[in-house]
Amino acid sequence: MADNQKKEDFSTRAINAMTMMAVSFVARKAITVVWTRVTGRKPPTNPEDPGVAGVTVATLRLLATRAVAHRALTSADPEPADAADG
Repeated sequence: MADNQKKEDFSTRAINAMTMMAVSFVARKAITVVWTRVTGRKPPTNPEDPGVAGVTVATLRLLATRAVAHRALTSADPEPADAADG
């Protein structure tokens, strides 16, 4: 049972890592497109520049992590509570 738990933990971590990379990539691309359309200039690349939208990327990462965790918890439940009654 412990081996199964370790495999689930590893797979959850791997899925979380892939999700974070994908969300970061999409968020950066979306922010770049929006910034360019709104300002007509390329976005700043210096992370210390106050114009850099790191907060948006961090927020999207948080939301993606919560979505993955919620999905993992709901898929871990083998049967709904109503099925156990009948």
